[in-house]
Amino acid sequence: MKEQLIEQAYAIAKERYAAVGVDTDAVLKTLQRIALSLHCWQADDVTGFENRGGALTGGIQATGNYPGRARNIDELRADIARAKSLIPGSHRLNLHEIYGEFGSERVDRNQVEPRHFAGWIQWAEEQGMKLDFNSTSFSHPKSGDLTLSNPDREIREFWIEHTVRCRAVAEEMGKAQGDPSIMNVWVHDGSKDMTVNRMKYRELLKDSLDRIFATKYDHMKDCIESKVFGIGLESYTVGSNDFYIGYGASRGKMITLDTGHFHPTESVADKISSLLLYTPEVMLHVSRPVRWDSDHVTIVNDETLELCKEIVRCDALDKVHIGLDYFDASINRIGAYVVGARATQKCLIQALLEPLATLRRYEAAGQGFERLALLEEAKSLPWNAVWDMFCLKNGVPVGEEFIAEVQRYEKEVTSKRQ
Repeated sequence: MKEQLIEQAYAIAKERYAAVGVDTDAVLKTLQRIALSLHCWQADDVTGFENRGGALTGGIQATGNYPGRARNIDELRADIARAKSLIPGSHRLNLHEIYGEFGSERVDRNQVEPRHFAGWIQWAEEQGMKLDFNSTSFSHPKSGDLTLSNPDREIREFWIEHTVRCRAVAEEMGKAQGDPSIMNVWVHDGSKDMTVNRMKYRELLKDSLDRIFATKYDHMKDCIESKVFGIGLESYTVGSNDFYIGYGASRGKMITLDTGHFHPTESVADKISSLLLYTPEVMLHVSRPVRWDSDHVTIVNDETLELCKEIVRCDALDKVHIGLDYFDASINRIGAYVVGARATQKCLIQALLEPLATLRRYEAAGQGFERLALLEEAKSLPWNAVWDMFCLKNGVPVGEEFIAEVQRYEKEVTSKRQ
């Protein structure tokens, strides 16, 4: 009965959208092709599997102690697979270096090799997922306040070697999956208080990156990520937005825009069209910055919706890669995965359903009133009926039905973890 109601609602929505020049069937096909890069660290609070037992450092913090955190690779993979089963479409998985399969072997970060991720490559293939990757500069005895920009030659060389090896891992992932693995470089380097050596540290970071990117690969793509500041590093960030835009534009590197890494009044959506004029592609890390980079679970809000609309308006679905980056340890972690991913997709479907051709025609003709009126009317068009059909076609719970599935998994699996 519910399936019939969904189909009836979709038929009405299809007709309503056709009246403003939008083909909902085409929109469903387009959304099916958009793969989110799910972040592995939501399921274990960015702990990883190095067996160090140390605290999370490097200007980031996971807050909360909700029970059921994944404690090993098997549990992490099970949690990711369960979350994926409740998210419509086919998606990627984004791994940090600290999630390698090291077993009892003591592998420091400048020793990591592709073999430590062979299990992930096999598992991802079985799951129908592609892998993306990240170097990991935080939560290590040599992290401190400075890594790739550290004046201490030994420490700097350590992190250069680490990042060089991570690129080699990403290359092997890309080869195995027949699709480039996108590897993100983010370092927390900065200062808690004022510094008089801004230029020095940025010169060192620039040199480190040049050395890291010296080897050219065919099966991975590099992206570089800025930040405003980190916790405990509030006064100065070496890898600022200005630094990385300059570096990316001059080196042809992809820029990563994390929605929590900018000042509260900045529009991340507004940055996309500018970057795409000067850099080949853009990577997004989508979260919800309640108070700056608080990494709350993504929801359908104005910021995420505007971000998705800008991607579509720039005709950049093939140039903008969408990854998630939040880690909320205060609520059910699998539920957090599902809510955030589905919210991002809901924003994408609204963006795809926008009557863009008509809006562009109004704008070209100088019809400002008509453009504004249609933008407002589009907000109340029945996009949710199209979303329900997308879920139905993908065989995942429609509407709030996924809540019970998450609760069942908690009862049967995560609640039994001590």
